[in-house]
Amino acid sequence: MSEPDEAGRLETMRPNPTWDAESYDDAVETLAALPEDTVVRVWGGDWCKDCRRQLPDFGAALEAAGITGDRVAHYPVEKLDDGSKTGPLVEEYDIELIPTVVVESGGGTERARFVEEERVPVLVHLARQLDNR
Repeated sequence: MSEPDEAGRLETMRPNPTWDAESYDDAVETLAALPEDTVVRVWGGDWCKDCRRQLPDFGAALEAAGITGDRVAHYPVEKLDDGSKTGPLVEEYDIELIPTVVVESGGGTERARFVEEERVPVLVHLARQLDNR
């Protein structure tokens, strides 16, 4: 699987400078405790209102957990006229809604997934799944 280059970074993943990590201590600690070979894959679009609403806080959460650099892969997605999505690894990961975030072990095993329609923040949803494994 190829990784996007720096030009493929999602602007919406730029950390929200006003996000309050202390309010999410337990969830941040869950992410921080992930093994070093864990990869967080993020599909989104800077044009997408849900991505603009949800991803800046998640970017800040990843930063607070020390998950940065090559541990976070960005996959910019475009919407086709029929509403379907196109972009890197969209078919391989069955991406239908954005944002979608997948947490994988170093061996490529999916450990948690967040899809746009969840009712809690990305960080909280992923931490709950990771705590249950």
